[in-house]
Amino acid sequence: MTESTAKQNLLDLDREGLERFFADELGEKRFRAHQVMKWIHHRHVTDFDEMTDLGKPLRAKLLERAEVIVPQVHFDKPSTDGTHKWLLGMDGKNAIETVYIPDKGRGTLCVSSQVGCALNCQFCSTATQGFNRNLSTAEIIGQVWVAAKHLGNIPHKQRRLTNVVMMGMGEPLMNFDNVVRAMSVMRDDLGYGLANKRVTLSTAGMVPMIDRLSEESDVSLAVSLHAANDELRTELVPLNKKYPIAELMAACERYVRRKPRSSITFEYTLMKDVNDQPVHARQLARLMRQFGNALQVKDAAKVNLIPFNPFPGTRFQRSGEDEIRAFQKLLLDAQVLTMVRRTRGDDIDAACGQLKGQVADRTRRQAEFRKHLEQITGGEGGDAAA
Repeated sequence: MTESTAKQNLLDLDREGLERFFADELGEKRFRAHQVMKWIHHRHVTDFDEMTDLGKPLRAKLLERAEVIVPQVHFDKPSTDGTHKWLLGMDGKNAIETVYIPDKGRGTLCVSSQVGCALNCQFCSTATQGFNRNLSTAEIIGQVWVAAKHLGNIPHKQRRLTNVVMMGMGEPLMNFDNVVRAMSVMRDDLGYGLANKRVTLSTAGMVPMIDRLSEESDVSLAVSLHAANDELRTELVPLNKKYPIAELMAACERYVRRKPRSSITFEYTLMKDVNDQPVHARQLARLMRQFGNALQVKDAAKVNLIPFNPFPGTRFQRSGEDEIRAFQKLLLDAQVLTMVRRTRGDDIDAACGQLKGQVADRTRRQAEFRKHLEQITGGEGGDAAA
């Protein structure tokens, strides 16, 4: 057997992994890993020769054994409301989208975890693109690196990165190890120094992995609910057939019990005449009250109402403003903490549910959606993935 000549991409490693690499692979002191982390994540330096507090012999070792490969920016596009979207190349065939949303003293980065998505949530544009593969840790944290470097270059606009949400393309808990490792770097003082509560993972309801997340990471949890009865939720979120609402809510209870003073945000996308009627609001209020009563914790559940963001070929429509406010009022009257998410970046297709990127689909879902689009547009729909 010949010895592998592949270089280690240092973006793939969290602090513990980088310390092991320096000690075991390079024969160096562990604190050297801390120096390199600061160069990469604080100063956005990827050239070892520019890491001037490292001796020449160590820099030579790094040049031989390691590299720092960040995602390639295919384009970056600002919105009129200050939102910013990047299309980032992951390899020769695939690209993913990452979105930055500034708002009143905070800046939130929406990060992708997969190329496409293996789930098939009916109201999500990403689902129409199918699925190719999981992202590596380097490709996940690389999105943060690109955004932080960009924001650091425009200090006069006073834009900064304060929050990260794993709500971009993909189901994060289906890429558990890489996502958890990347979130560790996000929260590390040698990485991006974000508080635990300012890193949020959103899941469609991977029940076993919610339990594992509560044991292995300390981040905020959001659950894509979208319906409070199993029949409708299974239609909208097919994963519900495997992990129905009762099992999902039980996992959420266990998560909060293991995380004192924590709460869970339940995301609910409002679609006209689908899940926005008073009966749906009452069902949701009942479910949230049951959740809070079981835990005996005030505001253990928060509901985030999301107006549906249309995309070409979808059968769903956005609920009207009156319906949205009436839905919120029914929840608030039932003592359920409820917010309405303001739509941001929809002029550049950067709003919630609109991310799609470029996916070399292995599921044939993209071809099926194109066929559907041609049927409803008489063959004038064009390329839905463009």
